[in-house]
Amino acid sequence: FASPDFVRRFRNEAEVTATLRHPNIVSVYAVGEYDGHHFLSMEYVDGQNLADLVRDQPLAARRAAVYLKAVAEAVHYAHQRGVLHRDLKPSNILLDAFDHPRVTDFGLAKILGNDAELTVTGQVLGSPNHMPPEQAAGKISQTTAQSDVYSLGSILYQLIAGGPPFQGG
Repeated sequence: FASPDFVRRFRNEAEVTATLRHPNIVSVYAVGEYDGHHFLSMEYVDGQNLADLVRDQPLAARRAAVYLKAVAEAVHYAHQRGVLHRDLKPSNILLDAFDHPRVTDFGLAKILGNDAELTVTGQVLGSPNHMPPEQAAGKISQTTAQSDVYSLGSILYQLIAGGPPFQGG
């Protein structure tokens, strides 16, 4: 029952993520379609996400910084390969069995230098609590690597303060 727009986003996430090989990014192994159903096969990460981890109590600053450093290195790796995540938030960072953070959900990813958009100008997609101002204003074409860096800062804030820097829809 997926709309064509959903299928495009799904395939985009799978194809973009499949090109990224980093220890702090959840790997995609296969992308395809079977009997009219689109699928992706990805690495299983058995652990909670950072949002669940800080739901009841914020983290100590040092632990939060260790997590964020690993996430920032993964995001930098993606940026070096021309990929913007555009939906970084604590619930999109899983902790594996070794307590290492793993970035997932590249559903809103954009390839730098690619003018093709899966969204239209003025359309706002993402999570408002961690979204950079240009994305929140619907200026999707103005999103850059700095936009993901803004979201990293908001993640660090939530890990230390126990809640996002901004509340609202």
